[in-house]
Amino acid sequence: MRIGRQFAQVSLSTLSRPILSTPLPPSRLSGLFRRKSLDDILHNPPADAEGHGGPAGGLERHLTVRDLTALGIAAVIGAGIFSTIGNASHDGGPAVSLLFVFTAIACAFSALCYAQFAATIPVSGSAYTYAYASFGELTAWIIGWALIMEYAVGNIVVAISWSDYFTGLLSGVGVNVPIWLTMGMQSAHKYYNEVLALMQAGKPLSEASAAQLEGYKAWSAAPEIGGGLRLVLDLPAGLITLAITALVYVGIKESKNASNLLVALKLVVVAVVILVGAFYVQPENWSPFAPNGIGGVLKGVSAVFFAYIGFDAISTTAEECKNPQRDLPRAMIYALIICTILYVIITLILTGMVNYKELAVGDPLAYVFNKVGVKWLGGVVAVSAVLAMASVLLVFQIGQPRIWMTMSRDGLLPPVFSRVHPKFHTPSFSTIVTGFFVGVPAMLLNMDLVIDLTSIGTLFAFALVCGGILIIDPHGQSNARFKVPYINGQFLVPLVLLVGAGLLFMYNQAGIREFTQAFSSYEEGRHYIPMLVFFGFCLGLAWLSFRKKLSLLPTLGLLTNLYLMTQLGINNWLLFFGWLVIGLALYFNYGFKHSKLGLKKAAAVS
Repeated sequence: MRIGRQFAQVSLSTLSRPILSTPLPPSRLSGLFRRKSLDDILHNPPADAEGHGGPAGGLERHLTVRDLTALGIAAVIGAGIFSTIGNASHDGGPAVSLLFVFTAIACAFSALCYAQFAATIPVSGSAYTYAYASFGELTAWIIGWALIMEYAVGNIVVAISWSDYFTGLLSGVGVNVPIWLTMGMQSAHKYYNEVLALMQAGKPLSEASAAQLEGYKAWSAAPEIGGGLRLVLDLPAGLITLAITALVYVGIKESKNASNLLVALKLVVVAVVILVGAFYVQPENWSPFAPNGIGGVLKGVSAVFFAYIGFDAISTTAEECKNPQRDLPRAMIYALIICTILYVIITLILTGMVNYKELAVGDPLAYVFNKVGVKWLGGVVAVSAVLAMASVLLVFQIGQPRIWMTMSRDGLLPPVFSRVHPKFHTPSFSTIVTGFFVGVPAMLLNMDLVIDLTSIGTLFAFALVCGGILIIDPHGQSNARFKVPYINGQFLVPLVLLVGAGLLFMYNQAGIREFTQAFSSYEEGRHYIPMLVFFGFCLGLAWLSFRKKLSLLPTLGLLTNLYLMTQLGINNWLLFFGWLVIGLALYFNYGFKHSKLGLKKAAAVS
């Protein structure tokens, strides 16, 4: 045994000596998973490569916990409360109010993980920075690229929605914008050809939808610009993007003042809606409470969940907070609680004022007050919707440039993206690029097919943040100012999964039959591939939790987000993977070679 130990010691000492005078460079594969230490992240200089950094070029700290909470509310109380809440109530009935509670609890898992990361790593970059510290550079790039897609596509959709609300409001007061200035070129051209085909087939125009007729009129009335094209563009969408981008460019102080004002007006309108609507509630409309059962309630889970995506945007402003380690966690929790209470009350008011079957409309709040004869409040709600959409656009236009800036500081994007304006102290170039990539598509394109890309990007970020906590602090032993409460998941995670499986078999037999029958053909079965992967992941995570005693709350957050990702359909996954392939091509052709962490480690080896 002694000889064996001596041999082992000699072997280890021999292996520890360099065999070559010049060490072999690290493999390309090992560099993909290099992680930034907390010290590297906190001391990454907030300067751009062109001399605008330092104290004069850094971001200014203006945001308090009140401002951060307002930003969270601005992002959460948007299209959800003015639009999608109607369809969710139509599908689930009054019981959708409970769905908001369940969803908020599920979202709280992610919020707690974000809060711990924000308290541990109080710098810009959000989930990108958190992934760099926990999973490594390749994963950080992937999540950063996904966040770029999330913010860009989301803002395009918000800008188009704002334009629809705004032009509708102008029309209501007698101001009619030319129809060819209110619609994207792609939509108008598509609808024009569809109506033309209808006419050539000898069918009456009454068979065309309202959207098709609008597109036909817009294309026909628009001036020609040559090559068979016509000047059709959604001008209000472009103008609101330009205005918001200019505001964000000028400074975070001006942006937060505008956000606070918009949120205050929005909350006043919501309070008036609740107080006035309470007098028109008829309790018999709440019966039956869940007319379509659990399936009807859960049908709206995706739309409801995506009302709560303000946490990521809050965390991008960490370098502009006066006390990020204290205020960011508080603001995330405050925003979640306030918005959940408002959503629950509004849902009960809506379903109490009219029968849930009438709520499948695009403007449910305005509809119910017009229905009961309070038309002046319907007009106020329409104005508030315009303000709400503008505040959502503002928050996410603040977030995206700061992610680009942080990726550029790390060398994964060109240095120009980290340029900070010497006077306004904002990421100037990144803000302009963000405005361009949102404003131009919003004026020209129809983004209906890629709306869910925003959702899948958000859930991907949430899942990685929850997983990151399981990597850096799986047992709740961090010294962070705020940390996710540790609950031993050794037995609880398998138990939760078993209970969930039991409830599934008891109450969703129709869904199980549909799932098993779908695999009789590839065309049907491929839509359930994400769900199969999720089942496998559940088994793996249950085994890991049992062996490693993982923290329960981040584990539940990870499972919740992955489950919701499976509900988005295989086509959205294919589009998402397509976007990631483009991003990986950029990373391997630029980011991997220019990574500051990679260059630093290469210099240390040499």
